[in-house]
Amino acid sequence: MDILVQLFPAIVIIVIILLAKSLKVLKEYERGVIFFLGKATGVRGPGLIILIPILEKMTRIVLRTVTMDIPSQKIITKDNVSIDIAAVAYYHIIDPMKAVVAIEDVYKAVNQISQTTVRNVVGQFSLDQLLSQTVDINAQIKNVIDQHTEPWGAQVTAVEIKDIALPENMQRAMAKEAEAEREKRAKIIAADGEFQASIKLGEAADIIASHPVALQLRTLQTMAEISVEKNSTIIFPAQMMGTVSEAFKMISGDDVKK
Repeated sequence: MDILVQLFPAIVIIVIILLAKSLKVLKEYERGVIFFLGKATGVRGPGLIILIPILEKMTRIVLRTVTMDIPSQKIITKDNVSIDIAAVAYYHIIDPMKAVVAIEDVYKAVNQISQTTVRNVVGQFSLDQLLSQTVDINAQIKNVIDQHTEPWGAQVTAVEIKDIALPENMQRAMAKEAEAEREKRAKIIAADGEFQASIKLGEAADIIASHPVALQLRTLQTMAEISVEKNSTIIFPAQMMGTVSEAFKMISGDDVKK
């Protein structure tokens, strides 16, 4: 009896330690995969979890979406352009049991397969396609990664290419191409403006030709506009020049007769 009394404090301490190890609290975004003597028996949580001391073990799994950077890597596009691409992937665990039993480190596995997939998919496109079809390429990368991660209990929700680094010579070439394209558009717009202006001038000439008085009114209007500037410009109206031409013709005719 004396021995039990002496061992009682030690027994109490052991019981407290075992209870502390058997009681687990899981948050709303956590789940616990339970192993009984090494065998996976199920998933518990969230809330208070009671484990059988020594016999049961628990592995925590977080269900929140994980933001994973895909480090920059050199990739050769379909048209043999060397570029550096960095991306970001978002995934979350949908099956805690598979995430623990089927794969050793789900984060590392998703990261490695993401790098490989980005390199393989981007290599199938030319540089112009990569710059203009980024949304479609992101979706294709996401689908390929998702096929690999599904057996691991992880689901990829999105993959985004966040940075594309081009060689300096390629940047200069693209700048020249963009400048040439802008100049081409400017010349086309200017030519189109000249064409439309010529059409309007032709229509105005037809109207003036059908109304002779309109030309005189336009001449008077031009004279009024010039006189406002208070300069010494001498104006010869078109009608006056026609009269002078007729006079010269008459003089030439008289000379011929003589």
